[in-house]
Amino acid sequence: MNISYKWLKDYIPVTFSPKELSDILTSIGLETGSIREIETIKGGLKGLLIGQVLTCENHPDSDHLHVTTVNIGSGEPLQIVCGAPNVVAGQKVVVATIGTQLYSGEESFTIKKSKIRGVESNGMICAEDEIGVGTSHEGIIVLPDDAKVGALAKDYYQVESDYVLEVDITPNRIDAASHYGVARDLAAYFSTHYAPCSIHPPSIDDFQIDDFSSAVTVEIENTEACPRYSGLTIKNVTVAESPMWLKKRLETIGVRPINNVVDITNYVLHETGQPLHAFDLKKIKGNKVIVKTLPSGTPFVTLDGMERKLSDKDLMICNTEGGMCIGGVFGGIDSGVTESTQDIFLESAYFNPVWIRKTARFHGLSTDASFRFERGTNPNNTLYVLKRAALLIKEIAGGNITGEIQDVYPVKRFNRKISVNILNVNNLIGKKIPEKIIENILKSLEIEILNKEQNIWELDIPTYRVDVTREVDVIEEILRIYGYNNVAISEEMNSNLSYETPTDRNYKLQNIISEQLTGAGFNEILNNSLTSGSYYERLISFPVNNCVSLQNSISAELAVMRQTLLFGGLESIEYNRKRKHPDLKFYEFGNTYVLSPEKQKENDPLSAVKEELKLSLWMTGQSVTNSWMRPDEKISVYELKAYVENILLRMGITPKKVVYKSCTNDIFSSALLIETSSGRRLGIFGIVQKRICKQFDINAEVCFAELNWDSLMKENQSVRVKFSEITKFPAVRRDLALLLDKNISFAEIEKIAFQIDKKLLKEVSLFDVYEGKNLPEGKKSYAVSFILQDEEKTLTDKQIESIMSRIQKKLEEKLGAQLR
Repeated sequence: MNISYKWLKDYIPVTFSPKELSDILTSIGLETGSIREIETIKGGLKGLLIGQVLTCENHPDSDHLHVTTVNIGSGEPLQIVCGAPNVVAGQKVVVATIGTQLYSGEESFTIKKSKIRGVESNGMICAEDEIGVGTSHEGIIVLPDDAKVGALAKDYYQVESDYVLEVDITPNRIDAASHYGVARDLAAYFSTHYAPCSIHPPSIDDFQIDDFSSAVTVEIENTEACPRYSGLTIKNVTVAESPMWLKKRLETIGVRPINNVVDITNYVLHETGQPLHAFDLKKIKGNKVIVKTLPSGTPFVTLDGMERKLSDKDLMICNTEGGMCIGGVFGGIDSGVTESTQDIFLESAYFNPVWIRKTARFHGLSTDASFRFERGTNPNNTLYVLKRAALLIKEIAGGNITGEIQDVYPVKRFNRKISVNILNVNNLIGKKIPEKIIENILKSLEIEILNKEQNIWELDIPTYRVDVTREVDVIEEILRIYGYNNVAISEEMNSNLSYETPTDRNYKLQNIISEQLTGAGFNEILNNSLTSGSYYERLISFPVNNCVSLQNSISAELAVMRQTLLFGGLESIEYNRKRKHPDLKFYEFGNTYVLSPEKQKENDPLSAVKEELKLSLWMTGQSVTNSWMRPDEKISVYELKAYVENILLRMGITPKKVVYKSCTNDIFSSALLIETSSGRRLGIFGIVQKRICKQFDINAEVCFAELNWDSLMKENQSVRVKFSEITKFPAVRRDLALLLDKNISFAEIEKIAFQIDKKLLKEVSLFDVYEGKNLPEGKKSYAVSFILQDEEKTLTDKQIESIMSRIQKKLEEKLGAQLR
């Protein structure tokens, strides 16, 4: 939000520089991002002086140039060659001396000493358009005789500069979304740290009704959406261009002037924080304003000329025949004030923030009015603002205030009462602040102390502070104005024993795995939890019916919560591949959301939603490229499997605890499920279906793994690191070449082997697979190694043969295996 430095001075005396004021605002919670100097004339007429033409003679080598001598009030008169037809001796003129920078639009040029057709010229006599004080270029500026020679042009033209402070308003501080709101906080700070400072709001004492004849009436049908609506009628106004002071005020903060009536509503909005709207009275059919909703699908054309289909939750400002304005958000094309408008109806209302926020999101609109209404304006300020705007309109545009003020306020909003324990103030802040200072801070923030009883203070919180609802909020306000930097750090250190919580352990392990993956060449990505529902259409693994949908989505691309991290990663791959980065390895930690409508409980909308933390990995392109040591090598799902197993090992989940199951679905062309021996699913990895890759213009193979981090953490809880000595006795390896059916996996062999012996059998691994010639149809050959070891003694041949024969026999029985 832009705040004018000069505008603030209308309400409080400011002696600090813009930079000092910026630092103060930041210290009290209104962080100032930047400071910009705004000049009424670009360049500020720097280097320009008032001069007098002493002599003017024709140029010896030109029929239109003149050679002049000009007195600029100091030093020798300057010889200047001038081409203006109206230059004569004796004139008072504006002179640009050597080194002066002049502006033409966004371009600039510097006045230099030069020769024009052989005659030296030491400056420039200026026309209006050349220095930005007008548009004429018919000749030089001729000033009145009383203009003082040698005076600065910026003083003669009364050029002023202002500074704009870009204040970043947090969502809870909508009370500071105006010049008066910022001035109120500054007054509180000045009163606490310097001298007492009072804020001076514009007076409305001169307000009076000029004509008590009947005017527009107001009816509120939907009091939930519109708790208060105030308005008045002003007749015989003259809609025209705004005066210069008003236009400059608005242009300084980046608001485009339109006409005097509309500009006043914008001015008062940025002055007080209360949005206003002016209607052309002749467009209010039936001379009545009705605040209500219209049927869903009703067409309505807004000020931007776009036809929008209304929702039945859109609050509309209507006349007796139809809608005129989307309440609190955007005006209608036929109801605004134009140059032909003579009579107006001025609106000042309080709208329900939830209703306004939903409407603004539904239509994709964001205006100065909706920004304030959806965060909560002051319901008890509508009349003051209405009168303030009416007085400005009478002053600038003329007119008569006609009829009684219409103020419909069915259920009055009262100030909130909060009890504050002074002991809690000191304990929470960490410093004992004198009660007198606390009183002054509260008073300067317009918080009234109703009663004091021992350490308990009863406070009356004004309605403009929508965010102050608890004792701790009041304490924050006290500390904010007192100053965070004024709370010294004690030399005493208080400590206590703390134990690692599950959250701490989770965070620690995430960092460990992140470092491991980064070290392996992966890059971490972070995608939006909102995604497109079209990704889930026609999927069985992630049905679209299980998507958590947004009621008022910003766009179709961000309409649902993601069920899987897959599609966000594919979007990142697509983005990088289109920018000539084809070899990619990504990982992401992120939450997924699955809706199960059958689990919905009454009065608990979240009961049907399951949220899980996942870790996903993506690989595509080349694993090795442009290496002098190794030939180029494509990524493979086996490489991905190695990374997945390393993650499991790092978390203490050994291969013995894991079972791999082959699967195919509409996401993977081939994949393996990862489960524990007890059946808990840890994740899945495999090769993504080509048709899915094509949706993202990816014509390369993508390997993807998705691990359930919550399940991994549960497995990790039982992991205990134990010390064991390295055995002194050797391990023995035996290999079997097995002929098996093609549908049998290595995991089945491994499972059967460990069922035979868990004590001496240490490892089972697959080191060769053969399919092809010299094998029966439907068969394949596995070469499997078995590592046996006794940690207490050397194994005998008899023990080894006994175990191997039992394994062989069981494989023959269960899997129909044959030794080759």
